[in-house]
Amino acid sequence: MENLAVASPDDLIDERVLSKLKWRSRRGLLENDIFVDRFFKRYESALTVKQAQGLMALMELSDNDLLDLHLGRKTLVQVQADLDRDDVHEVLSMLRANPKGQNEAS
Repeated sequence: MENLAVASPDDLIDERVLSKLKWRSRRGLLENDIFVDRFFKRYESALTVKQAQGLMALMELSDNDLLDLHLGRKTLVQVQADLDRDDVHEVLSMLRANPKGQNEAS
């Protein structure tokens, strides 16, 4: 995403970048869509450039690898070693976060 390259990592993303990010985050597996949808519901108003870059990197993965990461069945290094970086770890933690009182499918 062209706007992300020139912005500071801690800047919030704008509506245009958010829209593109949401479109790029659509997945083929329902389970992944649930995780991603919950992520956007919780964090879309406060996403930073750094987090958007981490999410974009994760969206390059296959659906099965992404689900394995969500569920903790594989590590970033096992899936793709170059993803073992701070921005991707941060977003993966955010994706895995489960608010109290919600089950994994909510």
